[in-house]
Amino acid sequence: MLSRSVCKKVLRASSVLMLFVVLDFPLELPEPWSSGEQERGAGFSSVVALGASIICNKIPGLAPRQRIICQSRPDAIIVIGEGAQMGINECQFQFKNGRWNCSALGERTVFGKDGSHCKDVELTTGINYMHSIHTLLITIFSAPLGSKEAAFTYAIIAAGVAHAITAACTQGNLSDCSCDKEKQGFYSKDQGWKWGGCSADIRYGLGFSKVFIDAREVKQNARTLMNLHNNEVGRKVLEKNMRLECKCHGVSGSCTTKTCWTTLPKFRELGYILKEKYAHAVHVEPVKASRNKRPKFLKIKKPYSYRKPLDTDLVYIDKSPNYCEADPVTGSLGTQGRVCNKTMMQHISGCDLMCCGRGYNTHQYSRVWQCNCKFLWCCYVKCNTCSERTEVYTCK
Repeated sequence: MLSRSVCKKVLRASSVLMLFVVLDFPLELPEPWSSGEQERGAGFSSVVALGASIICNKIPGLAPRQRIICQSRPDAIIVIGEGAQMGINECQFQFKNGRWNCSALGERTVFGKDGSHCKDVELTTGINYMHSIHTLLITIFSAPLGSKEAAFTYAIIAAGVAHAITAACTQGNLSDCSCDKEKQGFYSKDQGWKWGGCSADIRYGLGFSKVFIDAREVKQNARTLMNLHNNEVGRKVLEKNMRLECKCHGVSGSCTTKTCWTTLPKFRELGYILKEKYAHAVHVEPVKASRNKRPKFLKIKKPYSYRKPLDTDLVYIDKSPNYCEADPVTGSLGTQGRVCNKTMMQHISGCDLMCCGRGYNTHQYSRVWQCNCKFLWCCYVKCNTCSERTEVYTCK
């Protein structure tokens, strides 16, 4: 059993290490992560380094370079996991009323499902957090079908990692990046403002996301082309929606000059944009090279057409199942037990559509609470007792 001190120091670092087991790809490291930069990991305490080493060595399937990153840069690993979690949270929000709701499968982690290696409530909570991220990543990257849902998931995760990395740089939470130095001091006479403040280094975040998310796509098949395309769509949506914020300077509140900087958009905005792209996702198929018969690029799936999808389109190669029944082959969890809306029968969350015609169960609940409280002189509070009966409907 790990000691409390070691467990606590490496808790957050270990929360997403299972990401690499799931991705299982050889990393080509960018300059900030070259061997010459590995010494920066020495900035972490020896306890954290020891803890990271213990955790990383316990995880099977890591390539040598992956293990080095795992051990020397737990700060970056943490942020990647936070970005993945943010993407999944947004996915679940956007699809909460649909048959497919971005649910996660229950898998065990190297620590066990209940985090029993740490005898502490705080630590157990953190270990369970690690479990949730691992579970979500297992769900994402083992999606068996190249469906519209998989397209959205890959895009939102790529955007989430880029968003989280960029935010961490701006906040000074990563050792080898900070604000965008190219957006400092430049003055635009035409528009009357100059760069100042701390602009988000979106290029670093996008590049970081590309290294981690895209590098796993090593197979030469149609699904790889689809995944790479959708990953890039997610990053493009983030890049396109960067904000410009400005502050006025001048006498008596005038705006003689303005200092401006770029900031990240609200992640919820990206979720809505990608949800709209999901609704108009393009069905594609691979075009194979004449020599080795390997997929060369994707085209829109129409007879006698070789038109490629737009760079901003989400694409899919497999039609989605109806998600009515649980099916491990398609990755469907089914809708049995899902809450449905009895009063909106034709809505996607209505019991007719959600339950796929199987019917629904009715659950009655009663709630009693104190209400209409008044302060009476002197000196007590008098309340009435209110009650409410509610009904909840779940799919059979």
